[in-house]
Amino acid sequence: MVYEGLTRSPTPIFNEKVLAGLGREVQSKGLLAPEAVETTTIALKRFRALCDTLQVKRVLGIATAACRDARNGPAFIRDAERICRTRIDVLSGRHEAQLSALGVVSGFYRPDGIVGDLGGGSLELVDVHGHRIRPGITLPLGGLALQDSAGKSLKKAEKIVEAALAKAPPLSLGKNRTFYAVGGAWRALARLHMAQVGYPLHVMHGYTLRAKDAIEFCELVRRVAPESLAQVEVVATARRPLLGYAALVLEHVVRRSKVDNVVISALGVREGLLYSMLGERERSKDALIAAARNINLLRSRVPRHGEELIAWTDRFMASSGIDETASEKRLRHAACLIADIGWRTHPDYRGEQALNLISHADFVAVDHPGRAYLAMAVFYRHVGLVSEDLSPRLRELATSRILDRARVLGGALRVAYMVSASMSGVLPNTPMRVERGKLVLRMTGKYAPLAGDRVATRLRQLARLIGREPLLVT
Repeated sequence: MVYEGLTRSPTPIFNEKVLAGLGREVQSKGLLAPEAVETTTIALKRFRALCDTLQVKRVLGIATAACRDARNGPAFIRDAERICRTRIDVLSGRHEAQLSALGVVSGFYRPDGIVGDLGGGSLELVDVHGHRIRPGITLPLGGLALQDSAGKSLKKAEKIVEAALAKAPPLSLGKNRTFYAVGGAWRALARLHMAQVGYPLHVMHGYTLRAKDAIEFCELVRRVAPESLAQVEVVATARRPLLGYAALVLEHVVRRSKVDNVVISALGVREGLLYSMLGERERSKDALIAAARNINLLRSRVPRHGEELIAWTDRFMASSGIDETASEKRLRHAACLIADIGWRTHPDYRGEQALNLISHADFVAVDHPGRAYLAMAVFYRHVGLVSEDLSPRLRELATSRILDRARVLGGALRVAYMVSASMSGVLPNTPMRVERGKLVLRMTGKYAPLAGDRVATRLRQLARLIGREPLLVT
């Protein structure tokens, strides 16, 4: 993975993965399999050449369970370092758990639960609450390791999993909390579940299953042959033989921990490593707002206008009497920053394009209903306060409250952009507030000529939506 830079919300500019299976025989033979070493060596040579082609300034290398457990691990690491021309850090189990937890901290808004990172060689478990991370543990339950130690028998694997998880202290802290599932095998399971239920948003990060649904789906996956599963083609062929083992581990983790739900994390050890390298000031930033600010700088006509929208809508919401939680407020701020994302699109398609861009954007620290709010608010800004053209599938993600808040913000944005023509310096001098039961927009002095029929129309539409009388003061 090559990133544009080391920031709170790093942007990937290149990504390539090779499933080499280094941990395939470590449990039974104590060695990295020769064919897996060869596959990895070829991949690393290409990766190094790609780094040179992309003129990467800094290369970081990490290795996990297979390399730390295999007898020939140190020799392999020496060869890998020579090929990559950089030091490779062989992580201890505890350090790996710590970085996995940091990946979740970096990718979720105020996480609270148990992080589980299932790799090829091991499973890391660690308790997380906000930025507080407890010491984690590592267990030899990675898909390849479990398949190897069980002799490719799911029945034997189940006994191994039960025995290992019986001695897993973090799971005792999971009741009524969230389990954050990290790792490619669990993402593959989630992708399969998403395809089978026809989920409307194809974004893996933040995909959520209730504990009961996760258990039932895992039971199904481990009971039947992978190729007989509906929609199995969405899972890479190389991952299919390990689906049953990944499902087995997840099922027992969820049962034993008594969590309420399972949330898929696309961020793990790699992102945790990057997050650990940030300074305290950068770490403290909200990842969603940081990403929205990046988009604002890159895609808006006048980035300063997005920042002014935040303050302008703050004043409006504070006076409106509309209840708004802290979480909803941060979503509104993010929506203000990305509200001009579609301005280069043809006018007839700005709403549709903005909806697609935002709902599928490479955001973290936002759940799927939050994505729906962001996308719908900007959609309404372009097409008006009607829902006929809004995707009914996207609306499935939103509660009636989220839908209402998105329409209110969309209506406010429609007023703001008509008043300011997307230019900075206007909104701070043309406040809109609820005063004595009326929605009042003040456009006085040199801003009075900006008032017109279209401004008045949009003000009336918003006033009707929030149950107020409109008043345009010039």
